[in-house]
This record gives sequence, structure tokens and C-alpha cells, in this order.
Amino acid sequence: MERYTGKSILKGIAIGKILFYSREEQVVQRRSITDPEAELARYEKARETAIEQLQALYEKALKEVGEVNAAIFEVHAMMLEDDDFNDSVKNIIEFQKLNAEYAVAATGDNFSRMFAKMDDEYMQARSADVKDIAERVVGILHGRRDGKDPGDEPVILAAKDLAPSETVQMDKSKLLGFVTELGSANSHTAILARTMNIPALIGIHVGPEMDGLMAVIDGIAGELILNPDADTLKAYREKQQEELRQRELLQQLKNKEDVTLDGKHIKLYANIGSVGDTAKVLANDADGIGLFRSEFLYLEKSDYPTEEEQFQAYKTVAETMAGKKVIIRTLDIGADKQVDYFQMDKEENPAMGYRAIRICLDRTEIFKTQLRALLRASAYGNLSVMYPMIISVKEVRQIKAIVEEVRSELAEKGIPMGEIEQGIMIETPAAVLISDLLAKEVDFFSIGTNDLTQYTLAIDRQNAKLDSIYDAHHPAVLRAIQMVIENGHKGGCWVGICGELGADTTLTETFLKMGIDELSVTPAAVLPIRKIIRETDLREEG
Repeated sequence: MERYTGKSILKGIAIGKILFYSREEQVVQRRSITDPEAELARYEKARETAIEQLQALYEKALKEVGEVNAAIFEVHAMMLEDDDFNDSVKNIIEFQKLNAEYAVAATGDNFSRMFAKMDDEYMQARSADVKDIAERVVGILHGRRDGKDPGDEPVILAAKDLAPSETVQMDKSKLLGFVTELGSANSHTAILARTMNIPALIGIHVGPEMDGLMAVIDGIAGELILNPDADTLKAYREKQQEELRQRELLQQLKNKEDVTLDGKHIKLYANIGSVGDTAKVLANDADGIGLFRSEFLYLEKSDYPTEEEQFQAYKTVAETMAGKKVIIRTLDIGADKQVDYFQMDKEENPAMGYRAIRICLDRTEIFKTQLRALLRASAYGNLSVMYPMIISVKEVRQIKAIVEEVRSELAEKGIPMGEIEQGIMIETPAAVLISDLLAKEVDFFSIGTNDLTQYTLAIDRQNAKLDSIYDAHHPAVLRAIQMVIENGHKGGCWVGICGELGADTTLTETFLKMGIDELSVTPAAVLPIRKIIRETDLREEG
């Protein structure tokens, strides 16, 4: 039995076998063969297995994130049926008498380069797809499992690091927990772990030798235990059962009002990253969705999502929430959320660079495509829109002018739209300091405490070395939140918190006393926060 100490992302217990995931490219050897027919049979079997895997992933994604976002797996399966691709692989095996792994890898490289050189953006985007399917087939020929497809048995995923684009593609129903060597407690991958409500540890050295080992994640002590003995395993299973009992007690708060003892009603919403997360919102009885991170529609794809694809996603969420508030944040790409097909230049300090609303106001066609989809979807539910990374009144007015332009275009075509509230995220010190002016321009503020803390303290939240001094409870951060609430209310705005701090139960009462109107948290945090709201009395003591 071995114990490793790291930093906990989510307090909880996970017990299961480890699946080690690596995105490192596979080493493919070039070998001569004597039996091309046998090698062709190997290839054909691997190709069929890959198609079966992709079909299974498509079916899972269809249930979890909807048809639009599942389509990528269908596209990959179709590419494996392509005659040109298959003829190239077979030609290398039959006429050059080389092994199947090399034939697939060489074909993948050739086709990838060919697509990348084309003028058409759509065909350029297929370059990454063909490389991906080639790697999948090579992995099957090598006898390796796909790290994004754990198989039938739920696992603890161990990796050097995980990008947001990788985590969103994983079958979340098969993940018991995360263990990563790199990453920060405030990274978007950590946020996703909290959204999925599974224990996660960072800062623990991991490697392929862990693959298949029984392990325990102790998110309370921040420990990973490998090969636990029978007594340890029994003790942790008992702790798991106690956790389950506590969760069952919280279930009694379902369908209860989010109201303090002295009668103040609070909007208690949930944060989501995909259409599939809506099920968690409903299961945890949130009043609405306070943050739909729309950028994950972009991260999940190898090309820009179309207006129709986005419309279907937003419409599905709006309809599913059946009149409850749905606040969708416009595209927030940049910093740690990079997308290859955006072809953005490398920046020395991307957190303060070309990101979020700055991209949208620069590449207005991308922005207008999203706005058209959002305005169309507003006819199907109670939809609101908020804009990230705001630093000036000028930006807000530019946004509103573009929105009106898009609305007029849709109205001329007779396309139905609903009324939407427009809000902004307060996540920069500039926005805090001019929040009195910004309040006159919008319907609501949503405080993004993750970035607000980062920029207020001048601490890169992706830098794990600074985790010890990244203090979201810093007086400067709390004073900034208080200032925003007061200025928002004076200007006629309602004010919410959608950052991770909203789910910090040690601050819930503080935020309520500050006058916060709304808290948007991970779905699993809804009922614990409701408990505190219902036990809080805001009347002056004495």
C-alpha cells in the first residue's frame, strides 16, 4: 500500500481502478511483413473495432450533450469508411509489404497534410479529424485502450494533465475521479471536476505503471492510496456510505424555497458546461441556470459551430428548463481555453490578452452567428445573455448596438424571438471600479470570482506554484464584491455570483448579508447552499 499527498479539488471519496491517460503520440515502427493478407485482416478488424467504438461514443454523447455535439464521432466513423483512405492503407500493406500500424499512420499523416494545405477552412479542419482517427486505429492495433473511452468499468482517471477540451469529450458516467500531476486548483479542468461532482487531486506524480491498480482518492485528506489493504478499503467504503447518507438528508430540501429566516428570497441557480449538464440542474432542484459556458460548444468541435448547431443547443436547454431562467455566457475563448481552428497568435500573457469579448468585438461575424442563435432560441424559454471580460462602458454599448443590428435582421425575416435580459460579468478591477456606470447600461451583473480574484491579486490562477497565496477570501476581493452589489442595486441591476466562490459555504452567509440577489453554483452544491440560506437570519442581532 502506497500513499501520495496532493491538493484536493473536491472533498469526497472515490474507490476504483486507475486508467492512465496520455495524449503523447504513439511510436509507430516501420516493419516489413511476409503475409500481407494476414496484415490486411488485422487492419480490417481494427478498423471495425474503431467504428464500433465511435458508434458507442456517439450514442453516449447523444444522451449526454445532444445531437449537435455528438456529430463529431459520426463524422469520424464515416471517414473510416472512406475509400481513398482505406485504399491508401491497403496499398501500403499489399505493395510495400509493410505493417498495418505504419500503413495507417503514414496514410493519416499524408491525408492530414493534404487537408491542411487546402484553401477551404472546412477541409483544413478535417486535418485534425483524420489524424485523430488514424491514432485511434493505431492504438487498437497496439492493443491500447482509448483514454477517452474507459470501457464498461468506472475508473479513476490519472493523467499528467487534462485540457478542458479533453475532459468534455470523456464519458463522465464512467469517471469516479481525477488525479493529475499538473494543473491548478483554479483551472477550468478543476472547475469541470466540481461540476461533475467527482473527487479530484492535483500535484501527484502519475505514470503508466499505475494503470489497472486499485486506488482510493481521499479528497478530504488530499491523498491517493494505491493498492489499499483490506482494512483500509473497508474503512473508506464505510466513509463513502456516510457521504451517501448525508446526501440523502439533503434530498429533503428539494422543492423547498430559497428564502432566509427573515423572508428574503435568493435566486439559487446552477453552472453548466454542456447541454447534458441540464439533467444535473434538474436533479439538484436549482431554480435555473446562472452560467451556461457556451465556449464548450466550440471546444468540443474541430471547426466553428454553425448558427443552427448553436441554436439547437440553446433551444434544448431553454425548453428543458421549462420557463426557468437560463443565462448563457457568450464565447469565452482564450487564456487556458485554446481552440486550434481560431488560429490565435501565441501570447506571453494570454490571461490578459486576446480573449472573450475582445475576440467577439474583433471577429464580429463569429459574434453575430452566436447572437443570432441566442436570439432565435429566446423564443423557446426564459433566456438571458451575459458578456464576459468587460472593462468599459464603450464595450457594452458596442455589444448592445450589435445585438440590435442582429435583432433587426431577424425581425425583418419574421423569425420569432423572446425578450432577453442582458448582463455582464464583473471579473476585472476596471469593471468593479466603474460598476456604478455599467449598472445604467445592463439588466444584471454576474460576478466571476475566479478571474476577479486572479486580476485583483495579480496571481495567475493556472500557476500551481501560486496556489498557496491565491486567496479568494482576500479582503480586497470581498470589498470588490460588496462594492459591485451596492453599485448594481443603486443603478437598478440585480447582482449575482457565478464564480467558484459562490459555492464556498463558509462565505454564503457573508454574501447574503452583503445583499447578493443570486448565487450560481455547481449543481451538486445547490442543496448544501439551500440549507444555509434557509438557516440564515439577516435581521440585525440584538
